Amino acid sequence: MRVGHGYDVHKLVEGRNLIIGGVKIDYDRGLEGHSDADVLAHAVMDSLLGAAGMGDIGLHFPDNDVKYKDADSMMLLEQTIELLGTQRYKVVNIDATIIAQKPVLRPYINAMEENIASVLQCDISHVNVKATTEEHLGFTGREEGISCHCVCLIE
Repeated sequence: MRVGHGYDVHKLVEGRNLIIGGVKIDYDRGLEGHSDADVLAHAVMDSLLGAAGMGDIGLHFPDNDVKYKDADSMMLLEQTIELLGTQRYKVVNIDATIIAQKPVLRPYINAMEENIASVLQCDISHVNVKATTEEHLGFTGREEGISCHCVCLIE
């Protein structure tokens, strides 16, 4: 068994869709990034790659490579699972925390968990996603960005 931790953060900007966990969220801003900037998917990917000792998403999906411009992060997560499969790893569980003052994410959490479980080819009971605010403190509290932490266990 191996444990991994992942972290991602993106700035909120106008003119972009807000995609988290593969779910399009109704909000007036989205996350800035080379891909679709899905902080949840990116944190999950980094935790999995770290657990497997395979680097990070920047190594496998560099943000200076045009083929990843506006990429669907759920497709990148699928490629990450394929990479882990080459080393015969499988996901035991995922536990992630999204940090955002707004929007309220609770109505979208189940769909996020379903999307991630589907891509990871595991039971939804093995994927846990939480959302919290920072009580108006820091960049997330000021609604400047959204971040996500994720831990995983693989075997």
